[in-house]
Amino acid sequence: MPVDSAAFLRSLHYELPDELIARRPPASRDGGRLLRVMESGLEDRAVVALPDLLQPGDLLVVNDTRVVPARLFATRASGGRVEVLLLPTTEVDGSMEALVRPGRRLKEGESLSLEGGAIDLVQRLADGSWQVRPRPSAAALMAAAGHMPLPPYLGRDDDADDWIRYQTVYAGPPGAVAAPTAGLHLSHEVLARLEARGIRRASVTLHVGPGTFRPLSPEDVAAGRLHREPWTVPAATAAEVARTRAEGGRVVAVGTTSTRVLEASAVQTGEVTAGTGTTDLFIRPGRPFAVVDRLLTNLHLPGSSLLALVQAFAGVARTADAYAHAVAARYRFYSYGDAMLLDLAPPGRAPEAP
Repeated sequence: MPVDSAAFLRSLHYELPDELIARRPPASRDGGRLLRVMESGLEDRAVVALPDLLQPGDLLVVNDTRVVPARLFATRASGGRVEVLLLPTTEVDGSMEALVRPGRRLKEGESLSLEGGAIDLVQRLADGSWQVRPRPSAAALMAAAGHMPLPPYLGRDDDADDWIRYQTVYAGPPGAVAAPTAGLHLSHEVLARLEARGIRRASVTLHVGPGTFRPLSPEDVAAGRLHREPWTVPAATAAEVARTRAEGGRVVAVGTTSTRVLEASAVQTGEVTAGTGTTDLFIRPGRPFAVVDRLLTNLHLPGSSLLALVQAFAGVARTADAYAHAVAARYRFYSYGDAMLLDLAPPGRAPEAP
């Protein structure tokens, strides 16, 4: 059935007072609030209560991507300042894509200087981004002059605290230019309590790109596809999911990115398959979930694909009610904000007995 793009996009918008945007992380990593969304209603809890809300035998699946310091500030020969966001996962033969601003007056062949080297502007791409060549290498420039790529809506530069807090405690393979934010709540203490309760943990990798912050357009809705991001599912994780299913446990995804990996890997067979690939999967209302049984997530930007995924899992009306409650109860929103546990079966699954 064709999607009414205008109506769908309207459903993704809500009014958020500016003061509810979390511009700094909570004092402690696991110090956030947790809105529990259930079939029976809503419940205000805390992130530290998460182990008590899950069941022994559940499997927590996290995204272990590592955020790289891909934000660079360079200087034109004329003296103008230019901000460059490298996209390391696009690197081929030493060149890669980058977002550059202000980019209107820049010219192909121009070289931008910065501490540790330079960035050559090779070609302006059709979508307004650039193909660039970092010298001596992207890794060297990020090591010498890189900044954590905080979301634009924070309206500030990174500081020493962000290098710790805009990174999960289990971060592994580098490549993301945005954090898998649901995982930012998980402290070593909370993870230890989950393990002690008999809740296992497995990892997938999805290198989050800048498209995660881009509002959806009517063209995105019509195409039914999103920006591509690279993912990996280790063999051990695929085995853990199969084991959890066989033993009657639940797969609990930490974040929309983990959800996207698990569901993308199961597109062909309906089961999680080990391997690597890229996905442009757009999870929105009406699309069934083959793998994920529960979802821990943050409170997302209006108009975003992340909010559409939450709608797909919890339902449009229930999602609207939950967000209205979160605003009224003064939850903190976005990357450094509070969390939400969708503690209900996704559409198409029979509700579990109490």
